[in-house]
Amino acid sequence: MDNIIVYLEMEGTTVADVSLELLTKGRKLATQIGCKLEAVAAAADLSKVDAQVFPYGVDTLYKAEDKRLSPYTTLPHSSLLVNLFKEIKPQIALMGATSTGRDLGPRVSSALFSGLTADCTSLEIGDYTDNKSGKEYKGLLYQIRPAFGGNIVATIVNPEHRPQMATVREGVMKKEIVDEAYKGEVVNLDVNKYIPETDYVVSVIDRQMESGKNNLKSSPIIVAGGYGVGSKENFDLLYEFAKELHAEVGASRAAVDAGWVDHDRQIGQTGVTVRPKLYIACGISGQIQHLAGMQESGIIISVNTDPDAPINAVADYVINGSVETVVPKLMKYFKKNSK
Repeated sequence: MDNIIVYLEMEGTTVADVSLELLTKGRKLATQIGCKLEAVAAAADLSKVDAQVFPYGVDTLYKAEDKRLSPYTTLPHSSLLVNLFKEIKPQIALMGATSTGRDLGPRVSSALFSGLTADCTSLEIGDYTDNKSGKEYKGLLYQIRPAFGGNIVATIVNPEHRPQMATVREGVMKKEIVDEAYKGEVVNLDVNKYIPETDYVVSVIDRQMESGKNNLKSSPIIVAGGYGVGSKENFDLLYEFAKELHAEVGASRAAVDAGWVDHDRQIGQTGVTVRPKLYIACGISGQIQHLAGMQESGIIISVNTDPDAPINAVADYVINGSVETVVPKLMKYFKKNSK
């Protein structure tokens, strides 16, 4: 009871990266408040899950193994979590802000009357005092996320209801193994105890997954363009530069809205979150919505005509100039010195 639990999203027999990121954060939070870190997985084959998650410091792993649980469908997974949470009473429950998490989280929180904060970018532990009643609460989960279109960063707390639930976007937290030899307890759940037969009314007859068109999330170098690039034709220059660097091309929302780049390359609050070793921002002003998706990059280089652009405040290096002028010079220099 009163532990932290992470729902493990499964891709076949592999635990999704976002779940491993949450285990890393969950381990730190659990250590801070002195409780156990737990995880729950539901799929047809969970034989490889133990080895994947225990190194992240999981104390208890709940396994619901049944062929009817793969691929993911709403009703059985919802019933599993609702009934399990009623039994073990976790104080915090976390899951990824993926298509699965965005479907599952609200259903579970609604059934438990617990509330849910979606698309968090940070999670912390802290205290809270209700200004109206004067009541003090210790060790609450600070659920931090951009709000009002990214114009402010809101910190949300849930003082009374449990579990405190949040979904977190992939890439905003690091994956860090605690101990390769870490061993926790495995609890094999009787699926029939938690999921009624009627929940299997929907079955997946055929499932086709479209392969990703880019490798933004794991690329070590990203060349990103914003509205300041000027045109779709100028983006071709960024693609050429990225090819030389063996990098991926990303974009701000403004460039995507202008129709210069496909949406799957959008970086930021309403796109993907990345943390490459090198991020080259070309013609990007650096609004908070975009910064939320790339500010954890190793080295940030800003190419901008505006010396006061907000992105310059987080950049390690700033090149004041137009994309058309600066990028060709960078390419020329790189070709000359990479031979």
